Amino acid sequence: MTPPAGRYAELTRAELAVVVPELLLIGHLIDRAGMAWCISAFGREEMVRIAIEEWAGASPIYTRRMQRALRFAPVTPGEGDVITIFKGLQLDIGAPPQFMDFRFTVHDARHGEFQLDHCGALMDVEPMGEEYVVGMCHDIEDPTFDATAIASHPRAQVRPVHRPPRVPAGRRPHCAWTVVIDDSHPEAVPVPALSTNASSRASTLDLAPIDPSDDGAADYAGPLLSDLDFSAFSRSALIRIADEVCLQMALLDNSFALAVAARADSADTVRTIRRRQLVGFAGIAAHRLARALGLPHTEAGALRLLALHPVLNPGAYVHAEIVDGAIVVRRSPAHADGAWISLCGPDWAAALQAIVRVLDPRLDVELEPSADAAWRLRVVRRDVHTPEAQEVTVAKFSTGTDFAFEHRRSLPITPV
Repeated sequence: MTPPAGRYAELTRAELAVVVPELLLIGHLIDRAGMAWCISAFGREEMVRIAIEEWAGASPIYTRRMQRALRFAPVTPGEGDVITIFKGLQLDIGAPPQFMDFRFTVHDARHGEFQLDHCGALMDVEPMGEEYVVGMCHDIEDPTFDATAIASHPRAQVRPVHRPPRVPAGRRPHCAWTVVIDDSHPEAVPVPALSTNASSRASTLDLAPIDPSDDGAADYAGPLLSDLDFSAFSRSALIRIADEVCLQMALLDNSFALAVAARADSADTVRTIRRRQLVGFAGIAAHRLARALGLPHTEAGALRLLALHPVLNPGAYVHAEIVDGAIVVRRSPAHADGAWISLCGPDWAAALQAIVRVLDPRLDVELEPSADAAWRLRVVRRDVHTPEAQEVTVAKFSTGTDFAFEHRRSLPITPV
């Protein structure tokens, strides 16, 4: 039987080792697809507040999920160390490898440092002016770094040594921070959206366990590594990581939707902003996945691209399968959460069209209701070239669009 659409179990171990860092970077680009429309609707200052609520309302949830999945969660919940925090960052869509080039130093269990030798997010906003740099590197980073750290310990604090705006211009590393866990620190106060998001289906979703007998590493329980070599993980572990990363995206989008809804004047406004975000994200994610896997520019290649796209993943969250050359989408936990797939259907297919048109602007999708399913999708080829959607063009301003990963040695980091 054909594996359900969107399940990464159809990929080889070598393909998964390529796809996982791609997914981490793709998740980071969600904001590039969404924040322009928030600025247009609410202004720059409210966009900053939306970003804070979005990340702080999601990262503690998905960080703890990844800790449990790869067996580096603290023995006593809420009492992790700086190594726990740093491992979490290496598997976080907020810190995709190399694009956000974190370099870690560990002094002891409660004291550490990191610097970003390259910050792709800074490269995206620096041309927009100092106001946007301060918004990201000060207003957003201060509360969201702490929100990520508290997934490991409620009294962890992340504080800057230096950060942009860069003085002198071109300063490297781009920024540097300390991480300190101290019982005298006040406990971090979570944003209200966190408890709402924690009750979502994405937060509590069960995924297939990692097979410890599979060839390769089944967890990240060993030493902290300078760079994760994803090819060292087993195929089973990589499937689980890929699914978890897609859930990170779903949780982030849940949080984004809550933040937008708190400011919008109507449900129509929320839906419009979310759909514009989704079209841009769908296109830029498809661009990176298609290139990474070398997918053919055919109807079959487009069907495979759809099946592997985060909008349709993980399979346990989005119920979709390939049947007779079409993708059949049924009601699922993702629909219960109001996730991306719930925005799509026979009445609105723009995001799905953006995915297939990355391969060929003549490709299109046809959606029809099904008696026993939400809807059925087929990929078709038209005679006309359709221009790239405006939302995709906006998202592709990011340097993450064509960022290239490099091979690096994965070395253990010891306390200094």
